[in-house]
Amino acid sequence: MPSAGAAIAAPEVPTPAGLTEARLTDAEVVARDTSAFTFRRVEGGALPPYKPGAHIDLHLPNGLIRQYSLLHPNDDPESYVLAIKRDPQSRGGSRYIFDELHVGDSVKIGGPRNNFPLVENAERVVLFAGGIGITPIWCMMRHLAANNRPWTLHYSCRSRADMAFLETLEKMPRGSVNLHFDDEAGGKFLDLAAAVAASPANAHFYCCGPNPMLAAFEAATSNRPRHQVHVEYFTPKAAAATSGGFWVELARSREEYFIPEGKKILEVLFEAGVDVDYSCELGICGECVTKVISGIPEHRDSVLSEEEQAANDKVMICCAGCKSERLVLDM
Repeated sequence: MPSAGAAIAAPEVPTPAGLTEARLTDAEVVARDTSAFTFRRVEGGALPPYKPGAHIDLHLPNGLIRQYSLLHPNDDPESYVLAIKRDPQSRGGSRYIFDELHVGDSVKIGGPRNNFPLVENAERVVLFAGGIGITPIWCMMRHLAANNRPWTLHYSCRSRADMAFLETLEKMPRGSVNLHFDDEAGGKFLDLAAAVAASPANAHFYCCGPNPMLAAFEAATSNRPRHQVHVEYFTPKAAAATSGGFWVELARSREEYFIPEGKKILEVLFEAGVDVDYSCELGICGECVTKVISGIPEHRDSVLSEEEQAANDKVMICCAGCKSERLVLDM
């Protein structure tokens, strides 16, 4: 479930192309420090459709941009519902939403985008969620259940008070839903390796949660076919590349820019007035993906698969570096 912010201030315009003006119409507490926020078009009517795993950008009135996964499956939505947790180390996003954003206030919404799509016809789907990572997983679970597809959920939190939708989950059949509470397990974490090992060979695995959980998940599924393993990071796996020392050439305009030490490709292009699409600036949302014509990128994103990164035919310019002297982009 992406949740990140933008350090580069977006231009202030009434409603930028591609953005929707929406109003917060409801906020419901679903766990400790976690609420479900409902947004609807200011003028009413349907919002752009999406599939399970999709997220949107919230362009907050304080200038920040944050990404949040959509909670409920809906092919013709009149509302977007986001489950958001107040982060004690918030850089301004969740803190603003909880403290400053009130029912009736309006925001601009970008998207939806989907870097975490559900394989809907899989013979078996095994879902793993940690903490607020339940948001995209919940959407997948509800979609699979509504379509009578086989699924299993493993959901882990520090305690019962932190688990969203606990009352609903406790009513579901044991075996389909497996709940883990660290404080009731003597501080032990969910045994991901055992859950994966007990799953059939044809299972597709999905996981969203804190980075240590995702690392354990990727280790537990390392011997499974890569196309059956799906993961979404909402904080970056690696820091952005800032070593610099290379040139970026824009093939369409034939302009070229030197990337100095301490700067990112996106920063240099933005400061030069190049029209670039971006959102999170952390390599977790996929908005700035750009086709590579030549050169060897140094990938630092958390979106592209290992195979996609090895192909070197696209790159997230918000966080990538370059292993060659020049990187030619299709821009």
